[in-house]
Amino acid sequence: MPPLSPQASLTFCGKVHPGDEPYGYDACREAFWPEDFLIRRQGIHTSEKPYQCKECGKAFKYGSRLVQHENIHSGKKPYECKECGKAFNSGSNFIQHQRVHTGEKPYACQDCARAFGRSSQLIEHQRIHTGEKPYQCKECGKAFNRISHLKVHGRIHTGEKPYACKECGKTFSHRSQLIQHQALHTGKKLYECKDCGKAFNQGSTLIRHQRIHTGEKPYECQACGKAFRVSSQLKQHQRIHTGEKPYPCKACGRAFKRVSHLAVHYRIHTGEKPYVCQACGKAFSHGSQLTQHQVVHTEEKPYDCKEGGRTFDRGPATLRHRRRQSRETQKDEEYNKPECLHSELSFLPTHKFHTEEHFFMGINCLDRDYQ
Repeated sequence: MPPLSPQASLTFCGKVHPGDEPYGYDACREAFWPEDFLIRRQGIHTSEKPYQCKECGKAFKYGSRLVQHENIHSGKKPYECKECGKAFNSGSNFIQHQRVHTGEKPYACQDCARAFGRSSQLIEHQRIHTGEKPYQCKECGKAFNRISHLKVHGRIHTGEKPYACKECGKTFSHRSQLIQHQALHTGKKLYECKDCGKAFNQGSTLIRHQRIHTGEKPYECQACGKAFRVSSQLKQHQRIHTGEKPYPCKACGRAFKRVSHLAVHYRIHTGEKPYVCQACGKAFSHGSQLTQHQVVHTEEKPYDCKEGGRTFDRGPATLRHRRRQSRETQKDEEYNKPECLHSELSFLPTHKFHTEEHFFMGINCLDRDYQ
């Protein structure tokens, strides 16, 4: 009987021993050539791993796997990509890499039809649909659908920050955080708004900015229904309803709803006046104070009274003027009220009630001082 190819020998073996265990190796050993193929096939069913690495002791079922593994120790990378020159120590990694250039994605998800270049990527993706989270943190019990996510999460407990900035030495637990930080040194803004061209160094900042154009306000207050573009704005707003003031002043104990309000208040204690007038050098603790002061130099009077027609250079002066106008108007209304014709009866108890009623209705009694 002539020797058969490995694949043909398996078919032949199945026909000779249809009722036996698959592939009767001992019964038809002569049908298999070469010898190492028989050993390799036997290893599938016996879970035997006869090929052991001399460097680390790791064992394999197949000699080819051992050869690939030994490349890790030797640093040998015999599989080189003709497209980009990148080299690999295993043929499987080389094949997977080539799909980057060809765009081939043979592993498709049956739930959403999304395709992947690697089977491992498909397995990870399918956990989105199944909800499976096989990787659990031993410290806090939180579970993840990817082992890479678990590794990143573990840095919260260990404090590990493996990504260091070469410019300033600051370290980060996430590579994405380092990339965003480096933009501060380079001035490069990777994320550009397609609507207005404004650029940002963080993707999250761009997303928040784009809501200006779309009008989207996804954060809604459950108490009053008011919506906001940013979650931090919602948190600040909710303190109106709760009355919470989480930012106390260390100097006097006064508390504020916003940290920005605390910073402004604290200047009372420190005497800091960061807002300086370019014209005269006078300094102020509030930006609004500087804005009002600058009107002195420009002689601009942006505040006008709609009732009297006067203009003012300061908002408070306008308010004082309006109060005076209001008081004068009230006095005019007092004098113009109709007079009570029953003042000659002021000595009667009933007149007292009578005049009080008229006064409430906007009518003055001439002799109400006698009540």
